[in-house]
Amino acid sequence: MKTPLSIRARLGLGAALVLLAFLAGAGWAVQQAHADSVRAARFARLQTTVYLLMAGAELNVRGSLVMPAALAEPRLSLPASGLYANIANLDKSEEWQSLSTLGLSPTSVSPGVSSSPALPFQRRLAAGQWQFETVTAPPAGPSDSRQPHPTFLAASYAVTWSDNGRTAPLVFSVLEDAAALSRELRAFDRTLWSWLGGTALLLLLTQALLLRWGLAPLRGMAREIQRIEQGDQGKVQGRYPHELAGLTHNLNGLIDQERARQTRYKEALDDLAHSLKTPLAALRATLDQPDQLPAMVAQQVTRMDGIVMHQLGRAGASGAARFAPQLALAPIVGRIQDTLAKVYLEKNLVFTLDCAPDVSWRLDEGDAFELLGNVLDNAAKWARSAVSSRLWLQDQTLCIRITDDGPGFADELSVPGRRVRLDEQVPGHGIGLAVVRDLVASHHGELRVSRAPSGGAQVDVVLRAA
Repeated sequence: MKTPLSIRARLGLGAALVLLAFLAGAGWAVQQAHADSVRAARFARLQTTVYLLMAGAELNVRGSLVMPAALAEPRLSLPASGLYANIANLDKSEEWQSLSTLGLSPTSVSPGVSSSPALPFQRRLAAGQWQFETVTAPPAGPSDSRQPHPTFLAASYAVTWSDNGRTAPLVFSVLEDAAALSRELRAFDRTLWSWLGGTALLLLLTQALLLRWGLAPLRGMAREIQRIEQGDQGKVQGRYPHELAGLTHNLNGLIDQERARQTRYKEALDDLAHSLKTPLAALRATLDQPDQLPAMVAQQVTRMDGIVMHQLGRAGASGAARFAPQLALAPIVGRIQDTLAKVYLEKNLVFTLDCAPDVSWRLDEGDAFELLGNVLDNAAKWARSAVSSRLWLQDQTLCIRITDDGPGFADELSVPGRRVRLDEQVPGHGIGLAVVRDLVASHHGELRVSRAPSGGAQVDVVLRAA
């Protein structure tokens, strides 16, 4: 089965992809915005050049176009400068071209084959219309068709010109070689992507360091858990951020709960072996008295059965259940009382219950039946006519009080503690309350026995939240 990616790898890969996508998108947007801005600036310069041509254009008495020998834009007078101008007089079918076009072959001038590309001036345009475009020069001849053709930025304007009482439709067209624009854009792109690449590397490095720092508590917790597994420490001891504090608290709770369960198993086995010594010794001593053997076997088997049941109850107690669901207690007590009413039917006992329907507790259902059943059974066994049960919540604790109107405890300290041999306990309320004591201890609670106001026995159980 393929091992899933670590949290660090997931976060690093995801953040890197998002970062690279963002920088790529931002770089593309900046690149496009810069290209549009530079292109618009160059078109604006071409438009200014058109205005310069219009300022110098005149019509003579014959309606022919007359231009000054020198223009304000020096590049128009420098051959092959990259800036070219053309004015077409449509009525006279004549054109004027700047000196910068010398050596180049315009499409409508000097027909024939030339090794230089033709300049794609605009000659047909509606009056009053501006046109800005990027155009490619057509091949100058068949031998030039396989060569790359230069690209130009073009600005054209058509106007009906009126001068000296004459009018003529003129088309002003200015071209600028796009090679300079391409070089400028490439230089900017190299600088832009170099900086963005360096920024991406710096951010990725910073991100890796931040991830290492941010995930350090998880690595520390993993090391502590490994030491716990190896037996080098007992629980998670480090101080961790708020997001992990609940997890460490729950882990320690699980560890404590498991160790308490193991301790109960060990103590139950120890006590079982200790408690069975006397019945076994009694049986061994009776082997020489065959006439008393059956009665002794029956007596000691009954004792051993009680001992085994008690120790099984102790070992099987779930203990403080931090993750157990809330258990409604009123139905549990009601079912136990109904059962006991049938068991002690001849005593005609009256069972009363004072427990709100919303009283619930994080308690294993088996532990609840074991705890409440033993206490109520002991009360019903000794009660004369009535057994009362009261359960309530107070300050994050569960309080349970069971009273009866029987003779009460002869000795309020008779609830057995650990290492008291069960075969020597007071008959009638030893084993059951011993099981209750162990269950209450496993839930970190308290068990108190006293005399009820009615004169009978009163058993109080207090359980605190895990």
